[in-house]
Amino acid sequence: MGTVKSMLKILLAIIVVAALAVGGYIIYLQLNYERIGDKLELGVNHFSVPASASAEPTARERHSLMTNTKYTALTFNIGFGAYDHGFSFFMDKGRMKDGTETVGTESRAASKAAAERNTQAIIRQVIGEDPDIALFQEVDAKADRSFNVDQRRMIVDAFSENALAPEDKTNFLSWTYATNFHTAYLFYPPTKPIGYIRDSGLLTIGKYRIDSAVRRSFPVSDAFPTKFFDLDRCFAVNRLTVVSDARDGGGGMRTAVGELVVVNVHTSAYDKGGAIRRAQMEMLRDLLEAEYDAGNWVIAGGDFNHALGDSVDGFMGQMKRPPWVQPFDMSLLPEGFTLLIADNADKVATDRDSSIPYTPGVNYQVTVDGFMVSDNVEAVSRNIDADYEGSDHNPVRLEFILRR
Repeated sequence: MGTVKSMLKILLAIIVVAALAVGGYIIYLQLNYERIGDKLELGVNHFSVPASASAEPTARERHSLMTNTKYTALTFNIGFGAYDHGFSFFMDKGRMKDGTETVGTESRAASKAAAERNTQAIIRQVIGEDPDIALFQEVDAKADRSFNVDQRRMIVDAFSENALAPEDKTNFLSWTYATNFHTAYLFYPPTKPIGYIRDSGLLTIGKYRIDSAVRRSFPVSDAFPTKFFDLDRCFAVNRLTVVSDARDGGGGMRTAVGELVVVNVHTSAYDKGGAIRRAQMEMLRDLLEAEYDAGNWVIAGGDFNHALGDSVDGFMGQMKRPPWVQPFDMSLLPEGFTLLIADNADKVATDRDSSIPYTPGVNYQVTVDGFMVSDNVEAVSRNIDADYEGSDHNPVRLEFILRR
């Protein structure tokens, strides 16, 4: 009898200690819970190489965009440098066509070396495309999940070195960074905790002068305990001067005729029922319409976390459609805008199912990354087949002309 009582006391003690630990952790999360503010001005960073005396007189003018001139942009969700082919993400769930359920296992990159290697692979892909403007999402500046590899600095340094190359006549770099979210220590999943994410965000970088930028906060869940794990989401609004392609007769100077507003977007993915994603898209729609009505050229690019075009069932592989995938509701497209469908959309998707490691022809794939452009922007896009090297996303390239 005494043995039973002793065992019950031990069991009760374990329950009490566990309850105190869980309660203490919840208090810790609450004390460290802080949403990032809306309408935050972002610092604009410029890197410039002085033009030589023999440089063309228009070199300085190239720091502003011109109408009726072809440019390129690129968007890439880099997946915090974790998603090599062997990586599966613990929050992703799927199902094979034979009914077998699949669940990812990893919350962090395999190692610091893997995070660096994957980030370098992403950089090579983007530099190889040589975009005039590049939009990156899920860039970790300081986070345990990427072993504190400063991916922001790695990308900026690579673009800076490229700008120094003699074949690059622009010799100019402009970039902004918006913190998408930060967290207290997330002891989740318990066996492989995410840990601290002190700074992960959206990086916008290019060869033309960004005059100003603002971070806008998307709506997210404030319900308990979801709010601790449904991290902040944002979009970054970057403004660039546009000059006329026609000489005004004033000593060869070009005339400023308006602004190009470039919006870097990353909406929520794990949103049962899609209510949060819809609210986010409604907020984005309102802003894009307002900028277009103000007479600006507008490009919104990034990870929309909705199936774009006919991609929802276009790349099934050996899997069924994951529960998080929702077709984009075209009623959410801003008035006066086009949702671009890549000219190779039937051949290349931009996002793979991450509930299992990547094997070509097996994983479900879908296109969630791309661009929306206002009607005064003439544009085409192409999904780049990077074979998901370094990320669970493929980049998307945009060619555009600003029309008057």
